[in-house]
Amino acid sequence: MDVINLTCIGCPMGCPLKVSMKDGKVEKIEGNTCKRGAVYGEKEVTNPTRIVTSTVRVSGGQMPVVSVKTAGDIPKGKIRECMLELKNVTIQAPVTIGTVVFENVAGTDISVVATKDVMAK
Repeated sequence: MDVINLTCIGCPMGCPLKVSMKDGKVEKIEGNTCKRGAVYGEKEVTNPTRIVTSTVRVSGGQMPVVSVKTAGDIPKGKIRECMLELKNVTIQAPVTIGTVVFENVAGTDISVVATKDVMAK
């Protein structure tokens, strides 16, 4: 049986998790103090995903960039591709929170949305 040690990021507690796996399947999760820990532990060893936060350039805005995030989790292995795609994005001001800045980032069917308002100059 394989054992993977993780630190849970499901809540601020940061519980040390011990995930026991057999034949590629989770057999047991120990160390979590809440349900989120068990969910995180299983997901992290079988299909790790992340919300990605970054910035993109703004043209004609009061600020040169706007903060953005993925609208949902993307596979951890797609983070680099996501960041490379966002590097080339420029959005026209004005920008409002929730504006879709980029669709289908890194081929994930997940959009990237603005997390701040940027007014036009």
